Amino acid sequence: MATMNISLPDDMKSWVETQATGGQYSNSSDYVRDLIRHDRERNHKIAAMQEMITAGFDSGESNRTPDEIRQAARQTLVDSENT
Repeated sequence: MATMNISLPDDMKSWVETQATGGQYSNSSDYVRDLIRHDRERNHKIAAMQEMITAGFDSGESNRTPDEIRQAARQTLVDSENT
């Protein structure tokens, strides 16, 4: 495992140390690694959502009415709950 040294303002250092000693993490490094994991997951979700938005824009205008779109969305939700 690689080592990285970072500089933090005193209040941030205290925050990290408090989180690390709260029992959920064994040390400050575990806490920072967890933050990085969560940030990576968040970035992946944002990228996936952006891809869906882009695909939606690229698909063009729908010929369905707003009511038809809502009904299809409701049906998709019902179908996903039944699986």
